[in-house]
Amino acid sequence: MSNYETITVEKRESVAVLTINRPDKLNSLNYNVHAESVAALDELRKDDAVRVVVITGAGQKSFVAGADISEFEGKTPVTQRNVFQERTLFNSVDTFPKPVIAMINGFCLGGGNELALACDIRVCSENARFAQPEINLGIICGGGGTQRLTRLIGEGRAMEMILTGDMIDAQKALNYGLVNYVFPLEELEAETMKLANKIAEKAPIALQMSKEAVKFASRSNLDEGLRREVDLFAICFSTEDKQEGVSAFLEKRKPEFKGK
Repeated sequence: MSNYETITVEKRESVAVLTINRPDKLNSLNYNVHAESVAALDELRKDDAVRVVVITGAGQKSFVAGADISEFEGKTPVTQRNVFQERTLFNSVDTFPKPVIAMINGFCLGGGNELALACDIRVCSENARFAQPEINLGIICGGGGTQRLTRLIGEGRAMEMILTGDMIDAQKALNYGLVNYVFPLEELEAETMKLANKIAEKAPIALQMSKEAVKFASRSNLDEGLRREVDLFAICFSTEDKQEGVSAFLEKRKPEFKGK
């Protein structure tokens, strides 16, 4: 992997951990974080040895505490629109073909929450706090918060979070369906890696097809979704992994998937 200034990437067998590494700034997102994270994801996309990506923040206080507000100074509507029409970190995660898990340690605010929303699964520590506080700056979400949050937790709850800017705690996030699991901080990494490794054992192509089908479900009507599911289901029958999975089942052994 390349050397980065604002992130680190560690490969743990078939799981890659991408850490946003600005703990002195509570891992806030600046331009370099976006650019370096997108570049890292491009590398991980092409690495067949990596089957799952975990995204987290350095330290124990913060996953990502939002955008680096100092970069807003002097920005015009045109410059900001152009920035968000480029390949943003949010969309790079959303369209990443492999499963992505957000390991949320502490504050998950603004752009941090939008980054977590772009991931496929969210796991957090008991000290995690979530918010879309953009309203307090006189602006609105720009990284997908109004869209992904609403689809995930429903219009009423999303509306309250976005209009008030208030924080919610980990238990309320779990109750809302914003996160999948809540763990004590000292257990967060081990439990997240356990989940990541469990997923990484599955057939890589089937994981990709599953992710595409589920993502499509919230962005289409039922008939279109069912047609897409059948197409992706059929593609799996062209893979060696499908044959390995069937053979392993009939032979009562654990399959060894190779991503082919």
